Parts: sequence; C-alpha cells; structure tokens
Amino acid sequence: MRAMPPAHPFDFDGLSDSGEDDKLHEECGVFGVTGMAEAANFVALGLHALQHRGQEAGGIVSYDPVSGFHSARRFGYIRDNFTKQSLMETLPGELAIGHVRYSTAGSKGATQIRDVQPFFGEFSMGGAAIAHNGNITNAEALRRELIERGSIFQSASDSECIIHLMARSLQRKVPERMMDALRRVEGAFSIVAMTRTKLIGVRDPLGVRPLVLGRLAEGAWALSSETCALDIIGAEFVREVEPGEMVVIEDGEVTSHQPFRPSKPRFCIFEHVYFSRPDSILGGRSVYETRRQIGVELAREAPVEADLVCPVPDSGTPAAIGFSQESGIPYAMGIIRNQYMGRTFIEPTEQIRNMGVRLKLNVNRALIKGKRVILVDDSVVRGTTSRKIKEMILDAGAAEVHFRIASPPTAWPCFYGVDTPQREKLLAATMSEDEMRAHLEVNSLRFISLDGLYRAVGEAGGRNAAQPQYCDACFSGEYPVEPADQISKGFILKAAE
Repeated sequence: MRAMPPAHPFDFDGLSDSGEDDKLHEECGVFGVTGMAEAANFVALGLHALQHRGQEAGGIVSYDPVSGFHSARRFGYIRDNFTKQSLMETLPGELAIGHVRYSTAGSKGATQIRDVQPFFGEFSMGGAAIAHNGNITNAEALRRELIERGSIFQSASDSECIIHLMARSLQRKVPERMMDALRRVEGAFSIVAMTRTKLIGVRDPLGVRPLVLGRLAEGAWALSSETCALDIIGAEFVREVEPGEMVVIEDGEVTSHQPFRPSKPRFCIFEHVYFSRPDSILGGRSVYETRRQIGVELAREAPVEADLVCPVPDSGTPAAIGFSQESGIPYAMGIIRNQYMGRTFIEPTEQIRNMGVRLKLNVNRALIKGKRVILVDDSVVRGTTSRKIKEMILDAGAAEVHFRIASPPTAWPCFYGVDTPQREKLLAATMSEDEMRAHLEVNSLRFISLDGLYRAVGEAGGRNAAQPQYCDACFSGEYPVEPADQISKGFILKAAE
C-alpha cells in the first residue's frame, strides 16, 4: 500500500518546533525478568541500557507472593530514579517488568504520569501488567467502541486499549485474554506482560518492533527490546521472539504459542539504521557491522573526491568508518560531541535555542581548516540540524562540504511507534535530492538507495519490490498495515504501482 499526501495535517507526535532535535525517535523500550530475587533491580539495569529508546519517563511493576503487585512510575532518566534504594525496596519480588518512554510533542500535549507504563489491570482471575513498544493504528476506533460500551480510560495512551480488551474477553486465563485482545489490534506491537506467576512476551504478526529472549540462570529468564540490555545484566541471548509468537514463562519453563495467522515478517529496517544500539544483535547480525556496511555501500554508490570522512556523532560513526574503508579517504573526528549535554542548562531563550546544536557538537577546527570534508549522517528529517552543522564546518574553514546519508530520503511518516513530524515538515516529502542539496547549500548531497540499504542488511539481491522483506514505509510510502485511524482523518492509500 502506497500512501498519498493528506488533504490536511494530522495529529502527529512531531519533533520540537525549534528544530533543535532533528532526528526520528523510538517512543519506548520494554524489559522483563522472572526467577531472580530483587527482579526489579535487574529490570532497572535493563531499562538503563534501553534509555536511548525512551528518555522522558520510566516505570516498573513487580510482584511478590506475600505483598502482591507493586508499581513505580517516574519522569526522567532511569539512573535518576530507579537507582535509589528507598524506591527499589518498594518493588519486591522475583517477577518484574518495565518500560521507558520517549518524549513526544504535538497536539497530544505533555505526557502525564498516568500515561507512563507499565499499565496494570485487576481481572477476575488476578492482576496483570503490560508494557508496549509500538503503535496501535486502529486505537482511536477501538477506544470509541470501548467507551461506548462502558470502559473508563485513565490515560491517553493507545496501549491502554489492550487492557480494556482483555477485561472484556470471556477467556479464563490472562494469556488467552491477551490473545483475544491482540487479535482485535492492528499496527505494531512488542509486548512484555506479567501476571502473578507468568512473564509473557508477544510480537505482532509482522514483527515490526524487536523483542528478544535471554536466560539469566537456571529457571531465570529475561525479555528485552534489544540484546544490549541482556548484556548489562549478564544474561545469555537465547533467541528473538518470532513475529506473531507469544512466549509464556512460568516456573522456569518457556512455552511458545502462535495466536495469529502466519504472515511474512516486515521488521522495521530503521532499527538497523538508527534506533537500536550498535552493540545489539538484530536478525543474527551485528547492528554495528550492518551500519559499517551501509557506509561501504554508500561509498560505492556515491563516491566523491575529498580529504576527510567525518561522522556526525554518534549515529553516523559506523557508516563513516565503512565509507572511509571503502573509499580510501581518511576517517577523522571532525566534529566532537559534548558527552555531558542533556537538557539546556539555562533558560531556553530564542538565542539559546539557536545555539542548540553548538551546545551538543563542536568542530575540530585544526583538523577541518582547508579540507574537503565528507559528513556522514544517518538521516535527514527536516534538515534544520544539517544546515547548522554545515555552517559550523564552513565557519571552521572547510573548503568543501559533502553530505552522505546512511538511509534513503525520509519522505513518509511512520505509524508504527516512531515519533515523526507531519509529512509536510519532512524535507524529502517536498524536495528532490538536488533541491535538498541547494536548500542545505552544500557541495553535494547523496543518500544511499533503498536497494543499497537492503544489500547492507544482508539482502544480496536488494529490495524485492513485489514483496519487500522489511517495513520501509518511511522511505517508500508502502505501509504493510493500513493506518486505519489516519485513513479516517483523510490519509489516502492506493495500491503500489
């Protein structure tokens, strides 16, 4: 399905209007542990490793046979909240799940603490908690239906629909109720859930968002959005939860269930490009090695004479290394990132907002002066940051600036759990590659092709246009699941040409 431009703007969660943050962002990460004393401590460590997937808020739910379910939800970083002994002592038990949420902006307004996951529900057979990574594309329709039937929602999150659907199921056990609920849900979801005795993990039939299974010790297991979070707690990576699979862990045993009709997987290709940490494993491949190979493909597709290859830190680094290795042009750290830059530490006046990129990045002037520089970045979204970086490089005395982008042009919004601007704010939605080059005022600008990206992730023949191997809707406009809520607002789909 290929999307056509809407007749009017949508209610997207966009990037900040200041343009200071010009990247796409995941909206959350999930983690769960069972079979370990003080399981919540392990979950806190796992969430810390997944902090790149969500930086606004985090939450943990645990269960102790004596005192029952316990919950803590906080705004801010995991390290600033869930490392405090006084808080962690309120989360006892050998079973716990957690969630980190990314800060979004736009018409939905600021997140409230009631929107922070995991969500908890008390059912006739006992309590259950759920943490969700992804986006339900028919959430508004489900929400209207549930409210009309008497459900009372406590949050603005689409994930709460799952709890209400579970409550209305006639099945006797929580896993079966969850299966019932998820069969009504459309979109992308990787879920970690828990009951008093079970840790549950499930992926949508297309497997758009990641979820992996790890072993901590005999009878102790973990579920995580990425393998890097298993590493931090010393867990062994066992395997990925398969697309459309539900795993139920109880009494140290893992059982597998198939609640959905089989579908051809469509994993999010942008996880390889940007979202996942480079030390994670996706689809049996090192994320770092895939990104390095993207740089190799980019150098083959878009060579240019230059003196230095410089990454836009930190996400452009592996691709820049690959570009340098393939082209023979020296790699150099021409831009240095301030590793201690968090939120702006003084009142964000207009003047300070305009300094945003300089507060985060600084040019290595002695290295750049007089050089023809290739800047390698992971993506161009709105172009605001790219222009500011180009200006910094020229101010430092560079002779030429060439951009090489380690993803195809981002021309379409994502509806599957990625924070995306409105389509008209995506530079590639309104400009050709040459027009973008002129807009950014650089000597050259080239993006990796979609086929080149597919080759880099291991598809030697490139993209199968008739049956794409990944979800690449942000590049192609071909959505594997119809965004029902957006269609109702005017988003038009047509068959792929």
